[in-house]
Amino acid sequence: MTDQDGITSRDRALFEAGIKLGALYHQFMGTPVSMETASKLEAAIEKSVSLQPWVNHVKVRIDREKLRANANQFKYCELNGEMLDVMVVVTYERVEVHARISYDEDMKYPLMRIERITTL
Repeated sequence: MTDQDGITSRDRALFEAGIKLGALYHQFMGTPVSMETASKLEAAIEKSVSLQPWVNHVKVRIDREKLRANANQFKYCELNGEMLDVMVVVTYERVEVHARISYDEDMKYPLMRIERITTL
């Protein structure tokens, strides 16, 4: 479906997926995290993002090896993009977008990308 400005449902679904990932990334980077709190932080991020319109699935994984490697003398560190792997599924009207944040080792960058677009 296209609105009066020529914006399609696909356009809106892609925009919404990008906004969700960008907001998640910038909201949670720097959050203190430890081996004991990682699963709780994953769940909190999932629940927070899932409250937003058109989100029908969120899966967050914090890399425990990278968390352990970055932990300070007090056994915690700050969440950073290298530790994060997030999948968000947004459905707007009849379009489903699967978007992801994960660390790209070659680029040395937490890359956000669209992985799949499906018309329902």
